[in-house]
Amino acid sequence: MTQAGGVAGDHLRSFIERIERLEIEKKAIADDMKEVYAEAKSVGFDTKVMRKVVAIRKMDSQDRQELEALLDVYMHAIEGGSPVSSDD
Repeated sequence: MTQAGGVAGDHLRSFIERIERLEIEKKAIADDMKEVYAEAKSVGFDTKVMRKVVAIRKMDSQDRQELEALLDVYMHAIEGGSPVSSDD
């Protein structure tokens, strides 16, 4: 094993190469996701909303409930105390 300044060069190189391969895979996955969003948009779906749905689905149910409760409180507050209506 090659040593330079107390660092095992071969071991370090293997980590760097693994990270570089993962970076390539990450870019490929990001490109694939971009294509899926573009496809969804082409058939009429709102990709901004889809991204929000994906983010919300990542949350556990307690965090999601807290978010929904805070959103309700904030919306109620900025609307001057009037009840939140879905008819708007």
